[in-house]
Amino acid sequence: MRWAPERLAARRGYLQRRGLLRDSTRAFFRARGYCEVETPYAVAAPGEEVFLSAFATERVETDGSRIPLWLHTSPEFAMKKLLAGRVGPIFQLARVWRNGEGSDTHAAEFTMLEWYRTDADMVALMEETIALLRAVLPPEVTCRGVTSRLDRVERISVAEAFSRYLGVDVLASIGDAAQLAADAQVTLRADEAWDDLFFRLMLRSIEPHLGRDGPSLITDWPAPLAALARRNQYDERVAERFELYLCGMELANGFVELTDATEQRTRFVADRARRHQINGHNDWPIDEDFMSAVAHLPPCAGIAMGFDRLTMIASGATRITDVCWL
Repeated sequence: MRWAPERLAARRGYLQRRGLLRDSTRAFFRARGYCEVETPYAVAAPGEEVFLSAFATERVETDGSRIPLWLHTSPEFAMKKLLAGRVGPIFQLARVWRNGEGSDTHAAEFTMLEWYRTDADMVALMEETIALLRAVLPPEVTCRGVTSRLDRVERISVAEAFSRYLGVDVLASIGDAAQLAADAQVTLRADEAWDDLFFRLMLRSIEPHLGRDGPSLITDWPAPLAALARRNQYDERVAERFELYLCGMELANGFVELTDATEQRTRFVADRARRHQINGHNDWPIDEDFMSAVAHLPPCAGIAMGFDRLTMIASGATRITDVCWL
């Protein structure tokens, strides 16, 4: 869509709210002793998420040599390197890129708010996340036709959600797509893996119930979906991971961070094989600097929140493009 002055004028109120939200977000973290950091956007390894596609670029050196780089999908790796160097607590408002994304609530380029703190468990991180929402948003918010009150916080595990809305013991089927399909009474699609079916069921049957009356924190994700989260020491079937939903939208993804470099490498190898199977041209070497940093990470927890979606909720905008300057 071509630029036009009337389109900018129509967004002006949303953009003013975005500026105020940025200021109040920074004030929240500074009052809690956080240091704001800035990390590189063009990196050797943009992340290892299976279902994300990255933008390729390159750096031309003074001798004419060319180094392949990628626009990061999250500043997570870089921020954890800082944590490993005992810099923290830290936060960042970073531009990130995820190729192939686009909808009323998705953009290929957007702003991510990430923060990390040491010696925090999942409960402490969830409490801080709700405290942020209450500090920067009014007590009641309406976005995309859904009104939520911030004093109505729901905490529910993934297993509880699947049991409540599908009548399924999702942890009993881990790794067995056929069993999960039979339990959920759906047809397994050709070449559909367990995690593919899990997310199909999440999107269809679980997410429509989340974050409506108030914030929903959905916790204790199945271990195969742990990503960079630590396994629960009391139930290794699940990881110390949670997602936040508000006004019916997924807003944030938080972890108690994995600090075992050996296990992290094993997960990355498996994730890379799966990503290559899905999207073979997305390839880069494992970030060995990050792997070295993981071995030195103190106990810590961190979260990534979509700042554009937070702005939509704060302003009542219906599309992510409404809260973007251009």
